[in-house]
Amino acid sequence: MTAPRVIAIDGQAGSGKTTTARAVAQALGFAHLDSGALYRAVTLAALDLGADAGASRVLAAAEQVHADLVRVGDTFRPEVGGVDVSQAIRSERVTERVSAVAAFPAVRHWVNRRLRTAVATHSVGVVVDGRDIGTVVFPDAPLKVFLTAAPEERAKRRLAQEGRQVDARSVGQTSRKLQSRDAADSGREVAPLKPAADAVVLDTTALSFAEQVDRIVQRARKVFAPVDIGHERD
Repeated sequence: MTAPRVIAIDGQAGSGKTTTARAVAQALGFAHLDSGALYRAVTLAALDLGADAGASRVLAAAEQVHADLVRVGDTFRPEVGGVDVSQAIRSERVTERVSAVAAFPAVRHWVNRRLRTAVATHSVGVVVDGRDIGTVVFPDAPLKVFLTAAPEERAKRRLAQEGRQVDARSVGQTSRKLQSRDAADSGREVAPLKPAADAVVLDTTALSFAEQVDRIVQRARKVFAPVDIGHERD
């Protein structure tokens, strides 16, 4: 079986998976897919329909309003009912429920099938970020990366990304939330958060954003033949 043309980037909550994956994809001329966006879209659909308890109800809601990822150029946009929900899925109520929804085995199976279908539509290559991309969704990906960073550093980055004040109190609160999310994702029975056996574990605590992106891009250039990424957009 031919290995999928995928770079799998997994990591802890707030480790910068999505922004890093997007930048890596742009540098290599690949597409970018944020798997968490689909879990959040499913969660949003379930919440809007009052069906966020129980896998069967969650999936029925997702099917009813057509929660999915739609390819737009070199990105995959989350939609619910044909509407772009890129902003709506980042609300606090979705964030609070997405781990519980993603823990349902049936939901994970449903999402994984759609992720694989989406990737198959892009022949050049796709950088996919999430929490079980290298271990479950694309175990044969030629390059797997697991991002990690100190909780306090991740909290500062999350606050800055959201445009919120970065003070000791906010950092402490956000750090605790991120660690709680890590514990939930790492402790679930199905597809727990962990590095793939052959993943490159990259601690970004002391790295700038440009440095962490460059390290992944350089590895990708060694893994994929030059002809594959000969039209890079650096």
